[in-house]
Amino acid sequence: MPLFQSIDLNRTALARILAGLFALLRLTEGVEAGVVSGRISRALHRAITRVLRPAESAARRLIASLARTVQVKASPPRPAPTGLVCAERGKRRLSFQLFDPRKRFFRPPASPGLRPRISFFGDGEARRISLGREPRPPKDGKADGLENAANLALRLQALKAALDDLPRQARRLARAFARREKSPRLKLQGVLRPGPAPGWREHPLAEIDHVLHRCDWLAREALTPDTS
Repeated sequence: MPLFQSIDLNRTALARILAGLFALLRLTEGVEAGVVSGRISRALHRAITRVLRPAESAARRLIASLARTVQVKASPPRPAPTGLVCAERGKRRLSFQLFDPRKRFFRPPASPGLRPRISFFGDGEARRISLGREPRPPKDGKADGLENAANLALRLQALKAALDDLPRQARRLARAFARREKSPRLKLQGVLRPGPAPGWREHPLAEIDHVLHRCDWLAREALTPDTS
């Protein structure tokens, strides 16, 4: 199947899956980003994230595949802004993340949760004084079993904007590659992180898993250097 036809087929499937996520979050696709600030159940938050994460990975791979067919010129380096730069309120622009988040292979060992204590015995009752740091209060959304939906809403909006205009996203990525070629000292990580893609399931369980498998194959084929 030709590359552009494969990209369009998988983009349509992603758009259909994304529409279902909007419905789960009860979010209108045309609403401005950042409007949603409500809270949803933890189970619903996890269910949406379980689909959104591989959907974002699949979209990045479609963009990477399309970027290899785009010819652009490297834009001149922009001067670093001085001072604090703030965007105008109400005009926040979402930017889809074009590169896979890097996997951390080393994680500090988890705290065993044991703290030294001093016990006092007297009056028929034992009293203990903890010498460790008191546990922090639960973060927002943890105490009542609810999670903040604002971040999910922003990610959904960014993904929808990317799928609605894949050529623009491909040009963004192509310009990044062009800058790297023009300036060898510029460090730019690859689009695909080493190992499985974020949200990857070896044995597909849902439609999004099949879509990610196809998109990952497309991207790896497109990004493989031509040695002929």
